[in-house]
Amino acid sequence: MMHTVHHNETAQRFELHVGADFCELDYQRHGQRVVFTHTGTPPALRGQGLAAQLVQSGLSWARQHGLQVGPGCSYVEAYLAKHPEWADLRP
Repeated sequence: MMHTVHHNETAQRFELHVGADFCELDYQRHGQRVVFTHTGTPPALRGQGLAAQLVQSGLSWARQHGLQVGPGCSYVEAYLAKHPEWADLRP
């Protein structure tokens, strides 16, 4: 099941709500570069692809805005290593 991801630009994060629980992908933007600094998923929601959905949303946003993705969160780094279709976002 796909959930709606909300881009909270003020907080610099992508958010996904499942009932009372909250998943997040935090980032810092530096000009034309973005660094995804943290992916957070509550233990009860892990293994459902929610973190991957957040990362896909963040990477799509970066691509739409012509941003390069710098190294950061280990989950995002592992995701990028497994998904070469996002390689154009790397500096």
